[in-house]
Amino acid sequence: MLDDLDRRLHRAVPTGFRVWRSWAWDRHDAFTKRWWPQGISTSADATGSRTGVIAGHEVVTVSWYSKTVAGFGKGTRISFVDANLRRYRHVLLVVPKVVDGVVTVEALHAHAGGIVWVGPYLYVAGTRKGIYVFRLDDLVRIPDAAFVEDHARVGRDGDQLATHGYQYVLPLRFAYRAAADEGHDPLRYSFLSLDRTGADGPALVAGEYGRRTMSTQLARFGLDPVTWLLRSAEDGLSRPLLLDREGQRGMQGACVVHDTWYVTASHGPWGLGTLYVGRPGAFRALRRVLPMGPEDITYVPQTDSLWSVSEYPGRRWIYKLRRPR
Repeated sequence: MLDDLDRRLHRAVPTGFRVWRSWAWDRHDAFTKRWWPQGISTSADATGSRTGVIAGHEVVTVSWYSKTVAGFGKGTRISFVDANLRRYRHVLLVVPKVVDGVVTVEALHAHAGGIVWVGPYLYVAGTRKGIYVFRLDDLVRIPDAAFVEDHARVGRDGDQLATHGYQYVLPLRFAYRAAADEGHDPLRYSFLSLDRTGADGPALVAGEYGRRTMSTQLARFGLDPVTWLLRSAEDGLSRPLLLDREGQRGMQGACVVHDTWYVTASHGPWGLGTLYVGRPGAFRALRRVLPMGPEDITYVPQTDSLWSVSEYPGRRWIYKLRRPR
């Protein structure tokens, strides 16, 4: 699919006092009020290699969720971006199902506030439902003869398949369902990131967006470095290595580098964002260092940089900043 990218990024003037470089989407994606970018992960996460590239290219993945417009939503999509060529393509996330003995698909509806691409898997945050897991080997290009360019429909009709106008789809493999011990509320999986720097091995970082009296927990789950699935106990449950209740209000994303946490927080469509640095319960605030509407965040060790995305129409960028110490 990286040889079939149909849209183009444009260099943008950085906003936020710490932003090093930024790129804007094409005009339609930059201003649409239906699709909102949320999560980010890169080929540095995926490979863990010295170069952090795939076939010589630095690849960025960004998740978007669809708001309800004209009476319906379109689910969730992933943008695959070649950062070298500044080109990209959207892929619709779908759920396979069988209806009357016939295989069809429906759109996956999730906020997708965070994603992690690691090994062959793409983890997608599902808020109260848990985490959705996709395998990139399952990526499908719908043949031209079967593809329906109807942006308002999804599903099979005879020998044709409508997928909201997206010719590439990625079907769901399985999901980790959010659960908790009796008397406790399940964690809300608002955002995700990958930590390869911990002494306890690779981990999936998760956290909660919360305002007012809502909880703002941060968690780390162990990952098996061979399978890249969550580590689980004999009862089949995956329990966090760390669960901390001292996150920040309004967290949009968090990543960890050598035990230092980097947490983004938004201040609406016109206020520059804040980056919190430190550890839960002992953060220092770097104010106005991020663009308006910062979302998920990820670490790229090859350049010692942090990458993020912003969500508001007309102020949507992929951007990176040098990691504060």
